[in-house]
Amino acid sequence: MKTKECPSCAMNVDKKAIFCPICEFEFPRRNPIYSIIAILMAILLLMLFIF
Repeated sequence: MKTKECPSCAMNVDKKAIFCPICEFEFPRRNPIYSIIAILMAILLLMLFIF
């Protein structure tokens, strides 16, 4: 099982957890559009350097 550390109480919790079961800290959710935009920007930069 993959874990991540809670920034509030420093306990290891399940990587897919939305809330920490110990202190009820809510982990921020990442919007998948940011990952897509980052990949597209990296491809565009590589194309600029190649051509």
